[in-house]
Amino acid sequence: MLFRRREPASFSERMRLLVWPRRSFARSFRYYARRVLRLGATPHAIAAGIAAGVFVSFTPFLGFHFVLAGVIAWLLGGNLIASALGTAIGNPLLLPAIWASTFELGRLILYGRGGHLSAPLHLGHALAQHDFASIWKPLLLPMTVGSLVEGTAVAFGFYLVTLWGARGFQQRRRDRLAERARGRAGAGPAPAV
Repeated sequence: MLFRRREPASFSERMRLLVWPRRSFARSFRYYARRVLRLGATPHAIAAGIAAGVFVSFTPFLGFHFVLAGVIAWLLGGNLIASALGTAIGNPLLLPAIWASTFELGRLILYGRGGHLSAPLHLGHALAQHDFASIWKPLLLPMTVGSLVEGTAVAFGFYLVTLWGARGFQQRRRDRLAERARGRAGAGPAPAV
């Protein structure tokens, strides 16, 4: 293979790369930003796709993020690839903070300042017994309500930033291509000898 490593990465190296990038987080962020901006779609489609992915990343339905993001992006007229890239916000480093904040906000919206913590939730036992109803009201309902509010706010911010970035990137690209075309037209055909 053309771009293969000379020495294959060990198992521990591959696990480390899942959590911590080889170069830096800034380089990884720039890579993903450029991937998004180079998508062949309108700025609205790119921004709507990213916003759909970011919104879904706030929901507690972890196994369904790609599917939900794709459906929401399709409904909004967004790009499906951008929606998949937008779900990268829900990464292992940010998910604990996202889930804690959506749970607390949802609990505040649903039950007020008092909280509504009746009995301790035995999550492992409920999951082992496939008892979805016992974890819905104390855990998933507050997280879902909180995720609707937080996800909408953060997704709207990402939509605006991505729309602005995509418009600027595509305008600069059009200007570069027009300049190149003018340069070729001004040179004209080579004289015959």
